Amino acid sequence: MKIIITGSLGNIGKPLTNQLVAAGHEVTVISSNADKKEAIEKAGAQAAIGSVSDAAFLARTFAGADALFAMTPPNLGGRNVIANTVEAGKAFAKAIQEAAVKRVVMLSSIGADLPDGNGPIAGLYPIEALYNKLENTAVTFLRAGFFFTNLYNDVPMIKGAGIMGANYPADAKMPLVHPEDIAAAVANELQKESTGKNIRYIVSDVRTPGEIAKAIGAAIDKTDLPWVEFTDEQSLQGMIQAGLPEEIARLYTEMGSGLRSGAIGTDFLNGNFPVDGKIKLKDFAKEFAAKF
Repeated sequence: MKIIITGSLGNIGKPLTNQLVAAGHEVTVISSNADKKEAIEKAGAQAAIGSVSDAAFLARTFAGADALFAMTPPNLGGRNVIANTVEAGKAFAKAIQEAAVKRVVMLSSIGADLPDGNGPIAGLYPIEALYNKLENTAVTFLRAGFFFTNLYNDVPMIKGAGIMGANYPADAKMPLVHPEDIAAAVANELQKESTGKNIRYIVSDVRTPGEIAKAIGAAIDKTDLPWVEFTDEQSLQGMIQAGLPEEIARLYTEMGSGLRSGAIGTDFLNGNFPVDGKIKLKDFAKEFAAKF
């Protein structure tokens, strides 16, 4: 199969590329960074350097492809994030239609069933709607849990204040996923026959922030590491002081509020969907400790 991968050689793209190349597929990896060309080619894939917001570039790259992994990069430009995300989604949809790609796996997220109140996830809701309208294209919306790897953002807080925390409580239920489990799910979906439009959740574990702090604390020899719930304002100001652009900090604060209310996780948690990722919290805690 001729398969196109977006997302460069990131946390998902790299293991996905390795899996598909090892399976004998002809793989093209799209990256906006020309410096990635050598690494992509060393991985056994072809490199296509350009912007995912450029529909003409995407259509040329997609031409003749049997399948596509569509991933809209987060924080496009750091300003007008939702609008930029949706514009990139429009470019993808236009290029998919023009190139007549028959099989697409789109990286989406828990909470993408909500039009708002979900922070940066809000950009995925209209993109799913765009892809639902694609004719003669089978689409799997791969809704991923909260990335385990996002917890690395807490390292400065752990080292500086001896705590983990956010604007949601220690007993909130969080669907979690490891990027390697996402890559495995994408590879599985790309290589199997599919029709119509389908939703698949990819979640590795469901745990609470309190359990996360306990597991990570044990792994880094800080057995009393607590999870502290912040107010929305404390969370917002903390992220801004840490150097995050205010728009992005507000989006993450809104996402935290959606996790606190339970709205973001409701569709998954109430839908009897499987937790089929292999990498559990105890596994990631060891990975976290090795990089701490």
